[in-house]
Amino acid sequence: MYSEIAQHTLAGTAICTGVGVHSGDTVTVVIRPASAGAGIVFVRTDITDRDNRIAVSPATVAGVQLNTEIRNTAGVCVSTIEHLMAAFAALDVDNAIVEIDGAEVPIMDGSGLPFVQLIDRAGRRVQEAARTFIEILEPVCVVDGDKRAALLPCDRFEVQFEIAFKSAAIGRQVVDLAVTETSFRKELAAARTFGFMHEVEALRAMGLARGGSMDNAIVIEGDQILNPEGLRMTDEFVRHKALDAIGDLYVLGGPVIGRFEGRYAGHALNNQLVRALMARPDAWRLVSFEQQLAEAV
Repeated sequence: MYSEIAQHTLAGTAICTGVGVHSGDTVTVVIRPASAGAGIVFVRTDITDRDNRIAVSPATVAGVQLNTEIRNTAGVCVSTIEHLMAAFAALDVDNAIVEIDGAEVPIMDGSGLPFVQLIDRAGRRVQEAARTFIEILEPVCVVDGDKRAALLPCDRFEVQFEIAFKSAAIGRQVVDLAVTETSFRKELAAARTFGFMHEVEALRAMGLARGGSMDNAIVIEGDQILNPEGLRMTDEFVRHKALDAIGDLYVLGGPVIGRFEGRYAGHALNNQLVRALMARPDAWRLVSFEQQLAEAV
């Protein structure tokens, strides 16, 4: 059974300011409560000449190059939403208005922890509407070479992720856990994004990583971690990839009852999996706590 049977929004307003990891721009985010059933909606407050609202859904995901970007039909976009979305997912925030005065969610320290703390400060409020879960009924899998992402039937939300890098600083790492608010806070929230020094110049030439630094990412050169403080956990790299996957799945519009498995996957393959699931109406269903209770009797 599921303890969180009702929808939630924030109890108050949450505000943060930070730098976009790719744009390098300073951006302010204001998260406000939203009505039941509203979902997660981003609002570009710096844009006033056209529709500036973007409702998060599989259909609005428009970019998956090193981050997840959403875009509306007016061409208004917001990128790097995945860490905030992961915090919303893990803390059972179903409905929220995210006002942002730029095109990229700030990277903060590179993890989901600042967004968890932001939600904690605002508090959460139970709403008079049932939560609807996305229950996986049949396996759905996408493959790209040696990369793989899958959703499998399970009676709870589980995430398994595997990565392998030639650098001895990372090597092969695997994480496998049932995702609850408690496990997310303890096992995943603080895991930071990472990158290789030799890739920085190429990324910046592509207009990416302009705001990246050791203040908001783990930086690797060869087999060495350059951050003077070191790692927050020995397998921080794979735990961050699991965090990303949780955020990428939450664009589905609700919590998942199922098991996610990722092997060498990233935002692009995660999104392919979301789209593959939407294309398979036989492989999932929307279900409420009341339905689960009735079926169990």
